[in-house]
Amino acid sequence: MAAGDMIELTAAAGDINTSDQLTTASAYGKLFIANGENLKVADFQNTKLATADVGDNPPDRGNILTGGASDAQLVVDYITTLTGACTLYGYRITEETFASGETVTGTDDDGNAISFVLSANEVAPPQWYDWTVYGGDTDNYGTMPTTAYLVSVLSGRLVLNNRDQPHQAPASAAGNPWDFNPYRTTSDRATVIGTGSAGSIGDVIRAFIPLRDGQFIIGCSGSMHVVVDNPAYGGSIVALDRTIGIFDATSWCLDGDGTVYFWGTGGLYRIQRTSMVIENLNDTSLPDIIGDTNASPSTHRVCLGYDPLAFGVKVCITLLSDGSNVNYWYDTKVGGFFPESYSDSHGVYSIHYYNSDVIAQRGLLLGCTDGYIRVHDDSANDDDGTAIDSYVCFGPIQLGEDGRDGTLSAFDLTLSGGATDGSADDSDGVTVQVWSSDVAKTVLELLDAGTSPKLSFSFAGPGRKRGSKKRRGVRGAFAGFKIGNSTADETWGMENVILDGGVPGRRIQ
Repeated sequence: MAAGDMIELTAAAGDINTSDQLTTASAYGKLFIANGENLKVADFQNTKLATADVGDNPPDRGNILTGGASDAQLVVDYITTLTGACTLYGYRITEETFASGETVTGTDDDGNAISFVLSANEVAPPQWYDWTVYGGDTDNYGTMPTTAYLVSVLSGRLVLNNRDQPHQAPASAAGNPWDFNPYRTTSDRATVIGTGSAGSIGDVIRAFIPLRDGQFIIGCSGSMHVVVDNPAYGGSIVALDRTIGIFDATSWCLDGDGTVYFWGTGGLYRIQRTSMVIENLNDTSLPDIIGDTNASPSTHRVCLGYDPLAFGVKVCITLLSDGSNVNYWYDTKVGGFFPESYSDSHGVYSIHYYNSDVIAQRGLLLGCTDGYIRVHDDSANDDDGTAIDSYVCFGPIQLGEDGRDGTLSAFDLTLSGGATDGSADDSDGVTVQVWSSDVAKTVLELLDAGTSPKLSFSFAGPGRKRGSKKRRGVRGAFAGFKIGNSTADETWGMENVILDGGVPGRRIQ
């Protein structure tokens, strides 16, 4: 399959509860899916064999099976049952393929002869099947949660949450996603994180954040914890904070350096890889971000995605009932927030960075309310035919000292482009709107509302035009202005803005 192409797992159609939460984890050539009572596997590596009777000695994991007529060979990975009709999955290691009616043989771990007849030709991957312990053998391989909404990978283990015991996280044996038996004695055995020698959590688990081998963050409703080293053998659970919680399973992302960004109790947070200290990113720049969104896990979806091409984090807060949304772009280069707004049909329910081998196809995939997957296209001048209202706000700017009035008396602007032989696109024109007030917060509210400016004028692009300076002013203790363009099929960029004003003799640039 070529990069960028999409295929459908037809067996999965109707087999997922789309009204329920779903998370996935990729490991061992498979996608493991936690969807409430639906625990599923999308297998992109294994070949499928089927028999009406697996015989008295069902194969163990890792056994090699050989077709009597075809000489095809397969390394067993997973089987559905130990008796009767059975489906087997494994990695075929020959060019020859298995055929219906041939006898398959091998030897199990105890030296017993394996023998059964295939009831169908082999089926090439991808496969879709239920996720259970190996062969359904709970005596030897333990039990999985009956209902789980979270799944992730920790040092080769598949980790789930457990709705019936929400402060615990059952984890499979290392290297074996079909083994959940915690009573073995080896260091790679399955375990239940949150109980035992590694320590307890004692809070409702909402998210798993895999950092790197040996470190794994567990986000809870009112606390954050990190699992350090092997949780089944000498590892520990360390509390990062017992007052800050994470919003939900999709409310986090990682950048390329291992820094974690997550939406939590007080807005957007960051955990630096080297320090593991939780830092609030909006405590000064957006103090009302929580109150303005008023989001709840029961009614909203909050998704985060890091874009390594644009160096920033997309935060999408969507009302599940109708797709209405509030969104922010956090630019990691400047440490600032930029609001974005989408139509209700474009409300984002999921974000995934697609790291394609084809550079032109890399980017954030946005799963939207209407069922479409969308991407941002820097070459597009509209949003599916709708004009884009693109703008940037500056302010509040203090014009006078000690709260006294000052003035903004003139504006000049240099727009991008204009070089004779330049390869970059030239900027179209922009509109500038200006507000002022005696109170800084009022300026913020006016910028946010975007209505009834005290001044409004235009600049033509590209570059800086002779005589373009606008000698019109406003008075107040604080001022703010908005620069933007909402015309269809137009784009704009800015190099600098020069302001005259402030206290007498002061120039703002």
